[in-house]
Amino acid sequence: MAPLNSTKPVEDQVLVEEKSYARMLTMNRPRQLNALSFQMISRLLELFVAYEEDSNVKLVIVKGKGRAFCAGGDVAAVVRDINEGNWSLGAHFFCKEYILNYIMATYRKTQVSILNGIVMGGGAGASIHGRFRVATENSVFAMPETALGLFPDVGASYFLSRLPGFFGEYVGLTGTRLDGAEMLACGLATHFVPSARLSLLEEALHKIDSSDPAIISAIIDEYSQKPYLKDQSAYHRLDVIDRCFSRRTVEEILSALGREALNNTKDDWISAAIQSLKQASPMSLKISLRAIRQGRLQGVGQCLVSEYRMVCHVMRGKVSKDFMEGCRALLLDKDKNPQWEPSKLELISDDMVDSYFSIVDDKEWVDLKLPARSKSPIYAIAKL
Repeated sequence: MAPLNSTKPVEDQVLVEEKSYARMLTMNRPRQLNALSFQMISRLLELFVAYEEDSNVKLVIVKGKGRAFCAGGDVAAVVRDINEGNWSLGAHFFCKEYILNYIMATYRKTQVSILNGIVMGGGAGASIHGRFRVATENSVFAMPETALGLFPDVGASYFLSRLPGFFGEYVGLTGTRLDGAEMLACGLATHFVPSARLSLLEEALHKIDSSDPAIISAIIDEYSQKPYLKDQSAYHRLDVIDRCFSRRTVEEILSALGREALNNTKDDWISAAIQSLKQASPMSLKISLRAIRQGRLQGVGQCLVSEYRMVCHVMRGKVSKDFMEGCRALLLDKDKNPQWEPSKLELISDDMVDSYFSIVDDKEWVDLKLPARSKSPIYAIAKL
């Protein structure tokens, strides 16, 4: 998610450093936690396309300035456009963002993302699709969209569905936050490097004269360490997560969690998961679960096409206006009391969910057209 406009000049929103055969791209809106603006996405897409054809570029490094890699975006700006009757502006934004995600997922050269800070929403889309994702002790990952009346997008139906067991359903539906150690454990990160060693790592990466992932991985390994996975991490309870989040419906997931809570009174993450699900938009939960389940059987391109249809339906608000209401309650009025409609899971029919995955009935709307690519995506996540 991101604003459709920004006052900072586009050349200042993405800083570019040329280091031998490496290119360092730094997202530069630290006060906004590097929220992706339309200009930023356009600039990143332009650079990635150009570098792929440039024989002098063998490695692309992406990071964020300040305490975030990228926290997603200013969804309030998108909602303002929707409320003014310009939902198609948002569609244009998402179209370009998803194309960037697809380019990254199928990139012929190696991308290294330095995730030293907050990585949420669109920030995940700009990193998880790349070959290497370096977490630190400062990393905080989340896909919090269901609390906003949206759904985990930017290809999340692809990468969440490929996490071990049903951990992706847990992360995507509850919006839970993961630290760097948890990101490494589940495969969202490929390496863990203490933040104090990042400057040394970057210096070493700048000297690489290769796009060979094995060579680049070996360099990152030199600065990596195995972090401590905290005892209370839900990742230690994959058996419970699988029992609950493998259920067919959101209602059955909630029932299963309720039973587990009775038997595991010391597992705080279970009660936190129940609370998150009960506070989230019922419609968002339904379409998110469907998207992740479908994503297991789809390629990344198919997932992005499906998500584009979904996000356009969300912005049009014909079935539910929960996205606008969620942004009002959490970001604008900040009363933290969204009035979801439909208000309960049982009020949502299969036909209502189906409609989010259908072609948009608008004469000016066109489906997402992804560029032809010569490389299939290769995810470290898929190897777990």
